[in-house]
Amino acid sequence: MSVTSATNNSQRIPYSLKIVLTSLCAALYAIGSYFTAYIQSPWGMGQFRPAVVIPALFATIFGPWVAGVGAAIGTLICDSIKHGTLYLGSLIAAVPGNFIGFSLFGYITRRRFNWEKFILASNIALIVGNLITAFLYIFVYKFLFAQALIMPFEALTILSIGLMLFWFITMLPFVLLITPPLIRIISITFPSIVPMDVREASLKSVLPRRSFGIALISSGVFTLLIGILISFSPLGSYLSTTFRGYFPPLVMDLFQLLLYLCGIVLSLLGLGVLGLNVVSRR
Repeated sequence: MSVTSATNNSQRIPYSLKIVLTSLCAALYAIGSYFTAYIQSPWGMGQFRPAVVIPALFATIFGPWVAGVGAAIGTLICDSIKHGTLYLGSLIAAVPGNFIGFSLFGYITRRRFNWEKFILASNIALIVGNLITAFLYIFVYKFLFAQALIMPFEALTILSIGLMLFWFITMLPFVLLITPPLIRIISITFPSIVPMDVREASLKSVLPRRSFGIALISSGVFTLLIGILISFSPLGSYLSTTFRGYFPPLVMDLFQLLLYLCGIVLSLLGLGVLGLNVVSRR
């Protein structure tokens, strides 16, 4: 069986090749994640991780199993190296979150690939995967296992959602803007390993800049609205009161600043992509 025919359906990839590809995905993801492992969220937990472009790339080309297992193993390796031991927080939360998120990514993009599916997969995978990771990490690991966060249920829920938002808004632009060029480069350099529909979309069809731009702007505006809601509504006072005694007041200020900055950056990136679309039509 040729690699070309195998990659058209992830289930037909030989198991030996699946193991190699999964190992490669895990290794690259672990290395890429470790470069930013010490850049944390305002709460001091959860890292900045642009390396998600790696399992997103593997999900698009090689399917859900390779990407899901590779991402799960890669994140566990990175977190364990960072902490100097097998990190249970990663095993409990990040492993299932990464596995489910990037498996979803691969399942959505696996048949009749187009860039609209890629955008949909990026949003769904990052929301679902990060939501699972955040809630498992806060509720199961921090609250139940380590007993490091003795907080009311609603406070734990808000913290989990906030952590998910941090991951989503800092990961999405990298996946949407970096992964497509990587797919194109691999399609040109190693065409035999890329599924035909993915190869045709990356080489023959024009990248739908309008769709990518709208996706970025929508996320940016949504992020800005959350920042405004926290700053100018009773929600901000509620959060400050709820987290008092658990986190320094500076944490909420940093989170609001992060929302504004990411919202502006996402919106500007989206406008830039739309601008390129207008210029290309002239």
